[in-house]
Amino acid sequence: MDVTEYEARRTTVDTPSGQVGYIETGDPQAPAALFVHGVIVNSYLWRHQLDDLSDLRRCIAVDLLGHGHSIARGSDHSFTAQARMLAEFLDALGIEQVDLIANDSGTGIAQLFAVAEPDRVRTLALTNGDVHDNWPPADFAGFVDMVRDGGLATTVQAMLDDPHRYRAADGLGGAYARPDTVSDDTVTAYLLPYLDRPDTVAGLEAFILAFDPAQTVAVENELKALHVPTLVVWGTGDIFFDVTWSHWLARTLPDVRRRTEIPGAHLLLPEEYPSRLNAELRDHLTR
Repeated sequence: MDVTEYEARRTTVDTPSGQVGYIETGDPQAPAALFVHGVIVNSYLWRHQLDDLSDLRRCIAVDLLGHGHSIARGSDHSFTAQARMLAEFLDALGIEQVDLIANDSGTGIAQLFAVAEPDRVRTLALTNGDVHDNWPPADFAGFVDMVRDGGLATTVQAMLDDPHRYRAADGLGGAYARPDTVSDDTVTAYLLPYLDRPDTVAGLEAFILAFDPAQTVAVENELKALHVPTLVVWGTGDIFFDVTWSHWLARTLPDVRRRTEIPGAHLLLPEEYPSRLNAELRDHLTR
């Protein structure tokens, strides 16, 4: 799926939390799989999964509040608010249960959703991202400080004007094993929505400034009681979230069926390592 097809297929639905953007592929009558991205990117992150797994599932990738084409009604963009939005989003689509697949911030949000709505999670797949007290990562602190100082809109515009800034080490380059391969079209797909409307970049700012690991720390005991078949896939080259956190998940969640590593993969592995991840997901979803 390229950017043109993505733009043609994406749509929105109203929920109590606000307008939620999403894209879907596959048979609308098939069991649903819900893909949840992390900070700064949007549902376009999951394009390769939506292409490759649509024969198995109704694949739905959602835009978090304050990202892509989702706009919150209120000011709360916290992980807790995002998890609540996911439940409302599924209600709006008439979906009772999903296979939940997540990356980056989405990994933390997925944990909150799963403990709040355990009967709605058929299976769980977690990749590199926010776990317990490991976020926000130290190497992202400079970005958070820039947002706190009011520089987000200027930074996003600079990255759009010169996509090399997105791919740079002091941009989002650290999220990739091979940042030079990230196309200008991909950078535009991720960042342009923030400048379409003033409230969109404000939503991303609110999301980042609401970072608080107390939200995920608080559910540790509930995670220990979450009996949902779980896959954990972790890239070993991630500068933000060390592979040791995949072991923490395997020790904490009682029904981890498989924990595996992708050597050298960084944070945004759904984009860079789709063949390996999709093979793991296909096996997970067909067991």
